Amino acid sequence: MPETILKLQDVAIFQNENLILNNVTLEVKKGDFVYVIGKTGSGKSSFMKTLYGDIPLKQGYGSVVDFNLKSLEEKQIPFLRRKLGIVFQDFKLLSDRNINNNLKFVLKATGWTDTSKMDAKIEEVLDKVGMKTKGFKFPHELSGGEQQRIAIARALLNDPELILADEPTGNLDPQTSVEVMRVLQEINESGRTIIMATHDYALILKYPHKTLKCDNSKMFEVIQKAV
Repeated sequence: MPETILKLQDVAIFQNENLILNNVTLEVKKGDFVYVIGKTGSGKSSFMKTLYGDIPLKQGYGSVVDFNLKSLEEKQIPFLRRKLGIVFQDFKLLSDRNINNNLKFVLKATGWTDTSKMDAKIEEVLDKVGMKTKGFKFPHELSGGEQQRIAIARALLNDPELILADEPTGNLDPQTSVEVMRVLQEINESGRTIIMATHDYALILKYPHKTLKCDNSKMFEVIQKAV
C-alpha cells in the first residue's frame, strides 16, 4: 500500500474569520497527481496555503508529510516546508542574482554547507527540468516558461515528499503551459506526489488526473468529462 502523504478529515478553512471551505475530507497517497480547480475566490489558494502552514488549521484534522496541521507551531513551519516543494504562479525568483545563486540561496537557507554538494544538487535539479545550461543567466534573461522551470527545479532541491503547485501555468501562454506541464508529469512519473491548483481546463483534459473542485464552500471530486 502506498503511504499516505496528506490526510484531511472534516476540515474547515478560514481566511481571517471568513469560512472559505467546509467539510473537506481528502486522502492523497504517495505518487498521486491531484488537480484542484474552481473559480477565482473559490478557495484553491486558501487550501494550498493551509497545506504549507500559511493559514492555520482551526477546525478538523489535517496531516501533511507527517506534520499535524492542527497543532503546528510557528517554529515547525520551516521544517514542514523543507519536506514540501512549493511552485507559485509568479515564480518568486530573486532578480539580483543568477539562477545558480538563486538555488544556492535556498540550499543555504535550509542548512546545506558543503559547496561541492550544493553545486552537484543544483546541476541535478536543473538537468531534471531541462535547464542545465541556464545557471549563469539572471531571471530577467529567461522567458516566463524558463523561469517557471527554474521555480520547479527550486522546489525539487530538498527532495520534497509533496509538491504544491499553485497556478504554475497561470502566467504562461498555452504552448509554454504544455511544456511546463510535461516537466511536472515527468516528475510525477518518477514517484513524486503533486497537488496542482489550476484554471487551465485544457491541461486537465490533455493530462487527466484526479480532479477536485472548489465551489460554494465545498470541495468534491469531479469526473473528467464533467469538468
